[in-house]
Amino acid sequence: MTISLETPCVLIDTEIMARNIATMAERVQQHGVQLRPHAKTHKLPVVAHQQIDAGAVGITVAKVSEAEVMAAHGIMNIFIAYPLVTASKIERAIRLSEEIELLVGVDSLAGAKLMEQTAAKHGHMLQVRLEIDTGLRRTGVPYEAAEALALEIAGMPHLRLTGIYTFRGALLAGKPTLDVAAAGLEEGQLMARLADRLRAAGIAIADVSVGSTPTALYAAAVPGVTEVRPGTYVYQDRMQAQLGVCGLGDSAGSVLVTVVSRPSADLAIIDGGSKTFATDVQPGTHPLQLRGFGHIHGLEDALLVRMTEEHGMIELGPSAQAADLKVGDQLRIIPNHICSTINLHNHVVMQRGDTFERLPVLARGMLE
Repeated sequence: MTISLETPCVLIDTEIMARNIATMAERVQQHGVQLRPHAKTHKLPVVAHQQIDAGAVGITVAKVSEAEVMAAHGIMNIFIAYPLVTASKIERAIRLSEEIELLVGVDSLAGAKLMEQTAAKHGHMLQVRLEIDTGLRRTGVPYEAAEALALEIAGMPHLRLTGIYTFRGALLAGKPTLDVAAAGLEEGQLMARLADRLRAAGIAIADVSVGSTPTALYAAAVPGVTEVRPGTYVYQDRMQAQLGVCGLGDSAGSVLVTVVSRPSADLAIIDGGSKTFATDVQPGTHPLQLRGFGHIHGLEDALLVRMTEEHGMIELGPSAQAADLKVGDQLRIIPNHICSTINLHNHVVMQRGDTFERLPVLARGMLE
């Protein structure tokens, strides 16, 4: 396929994207829970609007700056699923919550105290959710310490504790797994049990928010879960296909690259390297055991095996060599991880059949 586009660039097939949005919304609705997609994948208000139009209650973001971009473009219900621990960020969240329905994350007493002090100074009430560590060992209060912290937060007059949330990914009994059904079930049960325990202690927990793309639908089936927050599903990627969540044909996002050099019969060099493709999902790691940094359309035994900043090295097997790639030929590659790849690009190209529209990724690089 040769397209008149400057490469490297990210292509988004809008038909596949729309199908992914509709499918997730329909399946979540069947479980009677709310869908709050994570916008980290697309970072585009126009896509967030499509998700909400399909039935999502709002969106999830990681940073205040992402929330500000989304709110400025008409997204009116946002959850910042990340602990805010500086007065400046809390003040920005307060200003934002005066304009939209805003929820913010907290996972420590120190963070909660600062949030309470800052909200009190402004005479404002903030809606908060307590983040729980269910095994990933990232942010989140340790599971066994959640009740004590929740009681402290519930007693703060300028914080309204509305629920609990977790991010766990494809983890089962504390270890990475390909059994996403069991992982989602375990995640949902852990959180539903904790919510019951907190309610028994007198804390009015309304929201139990869980679920990444691989586990969302399985966690959503657990009684007591009220919300799921998948993100990658909107575009899908090679990692999700390897987890069995989707097929490669469900990947709306791919990277268009150009062959810039053919040093030998078994090697092609493309114009996309580590500044084009995310490298956070490495080949050969448990449990995915991916080969290379992406799936190359139409060349089954070609592997993107190595990258420097601006170069990608593709090893060509016998059938790929028979394809007789030439300098100037273009390839489409589904990256291992689309979310981190999107954040490397200022623009994406929306493909509607033979029509292409270049859109700025408005929340790209919004990390503060």
